[in-house]
Amino acid sequence: MKEISRRNAIGTIAAGTVATGTIISGGCDSQKTMTKKTLKKYPNEHFYNADGSFNADKAKAAYYEMMEFYSYPIVDRIKPDSEEFWTLDFGLGNFMEAGMAGIFWVNNLEHNYFGHEIYLLPGQMIPEHWHMPTEKAGPKLEGWHLRYGSVTLYGEGTPTPGVDERIPPLHNKIAKARTETVLKPGEVGMLSAPKARHFMLAGPQGAIVSEYATYHDGDGLRFTHPDAKL
Repeated sequence: MKEISRRNAIGTIAAGTVATGTIISGGCDSQKTMTKKTLKKYPNEHFYNADGSFNADKAKAAYYEMMEFYSYPIVDRIKPDSEEFWTLDFGLGNFMEAGMAGIFWVNNLEHNYFGHEIYLLPGQMIPEHWHMPTEKAGPKLEGWHLRYGSVTLYGEGTPTPGVDERIPPLHNKIAKARTETVLKPGEVGMLSAPKARHFMLAGPQGAIVSEYATYHDGDGLRFTHPDAKL
């Protein structure tokens, strides 16, 4: 496993997984064919109504396209009629920079464990945040398993050289987490410490990330950006 405060790559990519944003599903000819495909990108205004409100249906449609791109199984719990599959722009009005979709597969307070799937379109980030202890639970601890695409994790620690050039504009001046860890498909990154600030940024072909964690209590969630909210 990796902690966010380290950059060294670990693990290997098994045959049949996705590498560099493409699907390797057969021999050389198949791989060459898949590497030519590119995930469709939309302008930010595509996801907003005429009155400026966020259009969750259009957002979900874009995530379904990404799932199909990666041959990711669209099970009943994340289909359009599901109330469990959600998406949001964190109230910042810039969905293509700060936005995500997700589903809580499990969130068990009694035994203190949590399973979450994170979906990020190309270039999307989850805003910088941290988790404080609450009356129900301690500060949430997390690990992130990259399944498809590419993702960069940002955590507290010694800033990675050149990091300022890579943090999106919404967070470029305010982010405290400036230590980068780039994950390859199949690798896992870890939160460096309880209550540590962190965020993640998807690569040019988006990202699908499985999160393993302790119980998630939304009351303990804090954002660095003063306008960010759920």
